[in-house]
Amino acid sequence: MSEIPSDLKYTSSHEWVRIEGDGSITVGITDHAQDLLGDLVYVEAPESGTEVEVKEACAVVESVKAASDIYSPVDGEVIEGNENLADTPEIINTDPYGEGWIMRVQPSESASLDDLMDAEAYEAHVASETH
Repeated sequence: MSEIPSDLKYTSSHEWVRIEGDGSITVGITDHAQDLLGDLVYVEAPESGTEVEVKEACAVVESVKAASDIYSPVDGEVIEGNENLADTPEIINTDPYGEGWIMRVQPSESASLDDLMDAEAYEAHVASETH
């Protein structure tokens, strides 16, 4: 079973969300997602200042198997893209919840994190997809 930290929120499209102390969020892809994709060879993270909308593609990860869009979990503005991934995309494979984060977003006032799953719900979602 993939690692699913209990302190994060999750989307049905396999992004994780960490709510930071300043109200911003950090977004990446889950251990399950990186495992399905295989060895990552390219990541295109969004640039600072990019406006993102919930469930819209805003980044791309490519592996030896496939390319996959990354979707924003909220409406808001990107405040930082993880530039380290341009040279070392494989960080996502080895540390998806740490150094392998993809972007940091400042959610808009209307953004809601209530629609995101907790670890237990995400674990059930993953199990339903694999059976």
